[in-house]
Amino acid sequence: MPDTKSVLAAFAHPDDIEFVAAGTLLLLREKGYQLHYINMCSGSCGTAEYSPEEARKIRKKEGQSAAAILGATFYDSIADDVELVYSVELLRKLAAVVREAKPEIVLTHSPQDYMEDHMNASRLAVSAAFIRGMPNFICDPETSPCDGEVAVYHAMPHGLIDGLRRPVEAEFYVDTGSVHKVKRKALAAHESQKNWLDRSQGMDSYLITMDEMSHRVGEMAGDFAHAEGWRRHSHMGFSASAGFDPLGEVLKEQISINTNYDA
Repeated sequence: MPDTKSVLAAFAHPDDIEFVAAGTLLLLREKGYQLHYINMCSGSCGTAEYSPEEARKIRKKEGQSAAAILGATFYDSIADDVELVYSVELLRKLAAVVREAKPEIVLTHSPQDYMEDHMNASRLAVSAAFIRGMPNFICDPETSPCDGEVAVYHAMPHGLIDGLRRPVEAEFYVDTGSVHKVKRKALAAHESQKNWLDRSQGMDSYLITMDEMSHRVGEMAGDFAHAEGWRRHSHMGFSASAGFDPLGEVLKEQISINTNYDA
C-alpha cells in the first residue's frame, strides 16, 4: 500500500455518495486519507427534461463539482442508469478503478436497497475489491494488480429499509455533524436532481430529505445531530484478520457502536 492511505466511494448514481457517505469521506480526509469517487451510472435516466446525451453531460459536470468540494479524485461512470447489471464487462471496468485507487477502505451501497442499480453497485464493488490483486483477471483498461488489505463497508439503504420494507440497522454510526455543511454543499452541486426527485419520488427538497435522513440516523446512533451508518463486509478474501477494521479504528472517536447489531 502507498504511504498515504486511500478510500474509494463506489456508488450507483450522481448524488448517492452525498446522501449516505460524504460525511464519512470528509472525516477520513481530515485523517489524511486520499479520497476517490465514482458514480457507476451516468445519470442518463434521472431527468424528465433532457435527452440522455444532455443528462450525461450535466450529471458528469455536477459529479465533478461535488467531488471537488469533497476533495476527491473523480472517475467516469461505467454504465447508464438501470443498465448497471452484474456482468464481467462492467466488473473489468470497476476493477480498473479499484486498482488505480488502491484503497484500504471501500465504501458502497447496502446489499439490500430499494432499486437494482444500488444493489448491483454493491455487488460490483465487493467483487472488484476482491479481485484487486489477481494478476490473471484482466481489467478494462488493463491496470496492474494492487496488493494490501482492504475493508469494504456498506452504507444505509435509502429510506433506512430494505426492498421488502424491513428496517435496517447499522453495525456502527459515524458522527458527521462537524462536516454536515460541507456534505450538504456537495449534494447541492447536483442541482439538476431537484426537479427530477420532486417529480419522481415526491421529495420536497433533496437537500431537506438528506438532512432529515442523516438526522434520523443520528437518532439511531443515540444523540448525534447527523450521522451515517455502516456495516462491515466479511474479511475473507480481503484481509488476513477478521479484526481488520480501518474505518472503525481511524474514526473511533466519532463512532457509536450498535450493541444490538446481530452480525
